[in-house]
Amino acid sequence: MLVSIVIPCYNSEFTIEKLVDQCTAEFAKWDGYECEMVLVNDYSRDHTFEAITRAAKKYSNVRGVNLAKNFGQHAAIMAGLQYVHGDLVMGMDDDLQNHPAQIQQFLKKAEEGYDVVFGVYKERKFSAFKNFTGAVSQFLLFHLVDRPKDIEMSSFWLARRYVIEEIKNYQGNDAFIQLLFARTTRNMADIEVEHFEREVGQSNYTFRKGLKLFMSFMNYSTIPLKISTVFGVAFSLTGFVAALVVLIRKLMDPTIQVGWSSLMCIILIVSGICFLMMGVIGEYVGKLIMTINRTPLYVVRETLNIAEGEGGKTIKLKDEEKTFEDSKNN
Repeated sequence: MLVSIVIPCYNSEFTIEKLVDQCTAEFAKWDGYECEMVLVNDYSRDHTFEAITRAAKKYSNVRGVNLAKNFGQHAAIMAGLQYVHGDLVMGMDDDLQNHPAQIQQFLKKAEEGYDVVFGVYKERKFSAFKNFTGAVSQFLLFHLVDRPKDIEMSSFWLARRYVIEEIKNYQGNDAFIQLLFARTTRNMADIEVEHFEREVGQSNYTFRKGLKLFMSFMNYSTIPLKISTVFGVAFSLTGFVAALVVLIRKLMDPTIQVGWSSLMCIILIVSGICFLMMGVIGEYVGKLIMTINRTPLYVVRETLNIAEGEGGKTIKLKDEEKTFEDSKNN
């Protein structure tokens, strides 16, 4: 059985070759499984694509994809999915915090018949800030998106080919891989895996990038629009009741002074809620415009070890290649 491993790469020139070597060594130990690796360079600021090129020269089962600009992690994964051939497809990070030795756990769990398997970390080796924002995002996604409530999603996953083929049909310009899984199947499972310390550098996810990724959940849920309707009805009723109370009190006691401060507080609260809801609606309208305008989810500049006709501009590697079968024999 062929397993395709898709790895979005960003500023990982010092880790990606080591990760490829480790994956190749692990699969060489197992009977019945072979792997191909699709490494997607998301317009890194360092020499990541050069490292991918060296790995593609070393192993013929390593395929490289170079994007024309930085589109984000999930867009890079979507680009890599276009070039997979495996019966099973795996996604993992490029920083060695997902260890290849744990891949076999996913394969064994998939043998039980699950369509998607997620690796749940025993302990997240992120910064305190990222752990906090991650917990908040998980909580909100549990309540705002139609997804299995007993499944904890992560960036370390394994999926069957038919699920991937369905995901590849996605036409939007703002992808969220885990939510696309939830839209496709409910036959999911979690396994507990270890999250390793980052060996080199630090996380490339800034608060701005994390917020942009989180806001992409609007592509998969209309609950925020329903919440805006509830807020509108609630505040309209509250304003109507408050107006009646003020009118009745004024009729009963004409000497009562209507408070300017209380009036301003009500105006500020209601106008704040209105602007918030307008912002939510604006996000939806903006996403519709981007989709209608066919804004590309990603643009492939060039590829490595990918046959003609599969897309992209293929770079022919002239150096002698070491095949996957050769590495197994060694």
